[in-house]
Amino acid sequence: MVKTLFIALSLIILFPASYNESQAATDSRAVYEKTGNVIWEVNTQEKIVAITFDDGPHPDYTPQILDLLAKYNAKATFFVAGNKVKSYPDVLKREIKEGHEIANHTYTHPYDRNITAHRLSSELDDTDKIIWDLARYKPSLYRPVGGFHNDTIINTAVNKGFKVVLWSWHQDPKDWARPPANKISNHIIKSLRPGDIILLHDWSDRPQTVRALETTLAYLYKNGYECVTVSELLYRSNLTLPEFFRVFPLK
Repeated sequence: MVKTLFIALSLIILFPASYNESQAATDSRAVYEKTGNVIWEVNTQEKIVAITFDDGPHPDYTPQILDLLAKYNAKATFFVAGNKVKSYPDVLKREIKEGHEIANHTYTHPYDRNITAHRLSSELDDTDKIIWDLARYKPSLYRPVGGFHNDTIINTAVNKGFKVVLWSWHQDPKDWARPPANKISNHIIKSLRPGDIILLHDWSDRPQTVRALETTLAYLYKNGYECVTVSELLYRSNLTLPEFFRVFPLK
């Protein structure tokens, strides 16, 4: 007993960061999911999934993604960065016009797990403002950069009216590292479950992501899956009310 306790304490002293982060991640998910303020995936038997794209819009790759989504009659949720929206407003307008969901992913994409409430609030406001000015559209969903989440990040977002959306832990094919397209699509397909929220990216050099998306969409279509926005995924899983939707196609 004493020996076991000594070993455990030694591990905490030697590896304090990894020990605490691992424990915090386990505890926080259970706590945050119970509040309903943070979503990783939904529990459903219906063959529906939500494909999400972070960091865009991109002037070349996002239009290619939109073409593929239209080809397979699929809807997606785009977690956009405000500074990219400012640079490529027409791409954002196309996303909305074609019935996709726009969500907030901050303005400058600060990769900071210790971001202050003041800075995060400003980042969210700046992104909301540019989206509203362009499209009279107010996002309901927010995804923290890097998936970093803590009480400060979540409470700041929730107090501003957002639901925080992460992704299914088994549905991160790490396309940001630019693996081959077949590795991305195989990861998604082999891990697939109804109610998944799938993480992809539409910024930077993304030919692999585009190719993987077509393979993935073809598989989903062939196997009876429907690709919906995150808000529709939540609604059809009884996790939110219809008035939470803020998808307003442009006239």
